[in-house]
Amino acid sequence: MKRSLLFIAAILLTVSCSRKMQSAGAPDSAPSAIRVMSYNVHHCNPPSKPGLIDIDAIAAAIKLQNPDLVALQEIDVNTKRSGPYNQAGELAKKLGMNFFFGKGIDFEGGEYGVAILSRYPVSEGKVFRLPTVSSTKGEPRVLTTVKVSLPGGKMIRFGSTHLDAQNAHTNRELQIKEINRISSGETLPFILAGDLNATPESGVIAELDKQFTRTCKVCEPTIPVINPTKAIDFISFLPASGFKVISHEVVPERYASDHLPVIAVLQIQK
Repeated sequence: MKRSLLFIAAILLTVSCSRKMQSAGAPDSAPSAIRVMSYNVHHCNPPSKPGLIDIDAIAAAIKLQNPDLVALQEIDVNTKRSGPYNQAGELAKKLGMNFFFGKGIDFEGGEYGVAILSRYPVSEGKVFRLPTVSSTKGEPRVLTTVKVSLPGGKMIRFGSTHLDAQNAHTNRELQIKEINRISSGETLPFILAGDLNATPESGVIAELDKQFTRTCKVCEPTIPVINPTKAIDFISFLPASGFKVISHEVVPERYASDHLPVIAVLQIQK
């Protein structure tokens, strides 16, 4: 009986040590590539079901792509229309990720804006107010950024934004110029993702391209989700960051939001 107990104890100790070694070793392994997603989630309301909030559908769409970083737009926090939830926090909990929310405006008793999800630890969360010409009565917009600590010690900056949605490019042109100004002082590798409400041939994207490299050269449309006609959701990075585009894809997820998610895989410079 004593020998049996000793044998069982030895097996349990071996399994326990094995698990600790795997757990301890994983964070030290620097990734060779990073999966980045941009997703305008329409406050987690499937367009085919007005009034319904389906956070699980957005979580499922994200989980299926297994991203390391996600830039989210149209996020509600404790609003009347979406309920007493921080949608970014709820998604982070369901996906086992870290998050940071950046408020664009006060809305229906709560807040509305953009957010970031990250598989890796984040710090230095910042919210930059973007300019809007007052006479246009455009909705205030923001750029939200975090510092991401990758395994192996490498640090990168990641940003999520959502530019003005009016027909005229007036505010968008000011806003992208401000984002370029902010990013010009960045010393870390910087990835920017979001809904820019502008198509590739526009002056807004021409301005973006002065500072950033988009992950798509010929960009597939991202809106509407049924028979999409316009590419307005993008992932980009500062050229000095040393990233190399491995792949870029528009994901055909047609239920959860009124935008199709975009995902890019970037090779990380050693």
